[in-house]
Amino acid sequence: MSSNSFRDSLIVIIDTSRTLIRAGHGLHDLLRTPSVTLTARVGLRRTVNGDAQQVNGDASGETSASTSKLPELSVKVTDYLVGAQLDEALAAGQEIDLYWPFSEGEVSDWTQAEALWKHTLFSLLHLRRIQMESPVLLTFFPSLSRSTYQRLSQLFFERFNVAAFSILERPIAQFYAALTSNTDLSGLVVDIDDRSTDIYPIHDNLLIHNAHVVVDYGIRDCEHYLAHLLLSNSSVVSTLSPAENPLSSEQLHETLVEVARQVWQEGLVKVLAEGEAADLDDEGVTDIAAVVVAGKEKAVIESSLKKRASQKASAAEQARAKEIEALDLVTIEFKGKSLTLGKERHRFCEPLFDPSLLREIPGIPEKTRGQASVLPLQNAVGHAVSLTEVDARQYIYQGLFVTGELTNHIKGLGAALQTRLAPFILSTVDQQNEVQPKGIRVLKISEYFAEYREKGDGLAAFLGASIIAKITFVNDSSGKNFVSKADYAEKGPKAIIEMSPALL
Repeated sequence: MSSNSFRDSLIVIIDTSRTLIRAGHGLHDLLRTPSVTLTARVGLRRTVNGDAQQVNGDASGETSASTSKLPELSVKVTDYLVGAQLDEALAAGQEIDLYWPFSEGEVSDWTQAEALWKHTLFSLLHLRRIQMESPVLLTFFPSLSRSTYQRLSQLFFERFNVAAFSILERPIAQFYAALTSNTDLSGLVVDIDDRSTDIYPIHDNLLIHNAHVVVDYGIRDCEHYLAHLLLSNSSVVSTLSPAENPLSSEQLHETLVEVARQVWQEGLVKVLAEGEAADLDDEGVTDIAAVVVAGKEKAVIESSLKKRASQKASAAEQARAKEIEALDLVTIEFKGKSLTLGKERHRFCEPLFDPSLLREIPGIPEKTRGQASVLPLQNAVGHAVSLTEVDARQYIYQGLFVTGELTNHIKGLGAALQTRLAPFILSTVDQQNEVQPKGIRVLKISEYFAEYREKGDGLAAFLGASIIAKITFVNDSSGKNFVSKADYAEKGPKAIIEMSPALL
């Protein structure tokens, strides 16, 4: 084994999810957020792809995150378009087939995976293969085979020439970011991705692989749901699809999905408490329309708080300001147009807790993974915990951590899930016993990490990986948790097996 350790400034973190890659070069006393974010998709021009089958699209015009039929021809790494180059080709209207090699929680195509990681290391982080001195910690999906671990090791050493390599299971990295003490690592990671949500129970520092549950809905489904609700907002529809130049129903839905995406990414959504959504049905629609018809919605909204704060405002003005504030209106600029939205935007997350709402909404694919894949999120979490040992459950429920891109922009998802999990906890004293969970504790990234304080919990995997990378490559000179270049030269790809706790 290597006795070498590495300087903080050399360490590279590559966090790989189903749909995103986040990366950074160098660790610091105050752990920094990732410097690179890359959509984990590649494109292939039809002229290269030949007779490869096109990816199935959805009503938004965007391709599915699931992989299409793989190319029939022999395709090289350099044939794939990645990052800005791919975005530019799509914007120019070129005929491109899209592939998402990590969308199924594994590597569906190694050439596509190599193209993404190569672009991350050498184009975005500006490292040089010949002078590569950096060790790489890769966060990746759990439950991978030993052959996959070996192939990952081979790829990074032989194709990227890394100085050392280690693989960390993503849920473990995510959970490390939320720990507030040195207690045993026991809890539950709920990772909300674009089209699916992963639930991972952890007990006594180990991921419980057979209790991993995947549900077939995520952010994209919520976007389609809000787009469907916005059809009832006459002011929004008339602005986007005016009578003199109307959009087709498909075009209108696609446009409303884009609006929904902008709304949640701008942090204009809050999570509703259980039962609160019923109070929003039809509330305020007439008043919103009346304000818009008067052509004064933007001015009214922008001035409402000012008027209310002004001592000179008349009683009528203050009353109107209170009325507008009660409607909870917001105005957004969307492709040069002003759109006024009301409380319907707060229903964005409803499909997570009630996926039956997605039935018959345009753009929502048929859910085919199985019965557990369409359970409401709270039921799916309860199911995952029920797959663990009885005496472990009370500890697992003491660390509920909700993460994913959505949590960077929408606060309170953990608390909303916590309340909906109440039926899984016995509340009366006479029903409780030594192993019965007595409560659920919600975790979040610690305030200690200044760089992450205002970022939400969606960067947890990168933060946790940074913490563990410092321990692995800097403070642990024995090299027990990474493979050095010397180790690889001596043992080859199999060296990663004995260095990876997840495989023991």
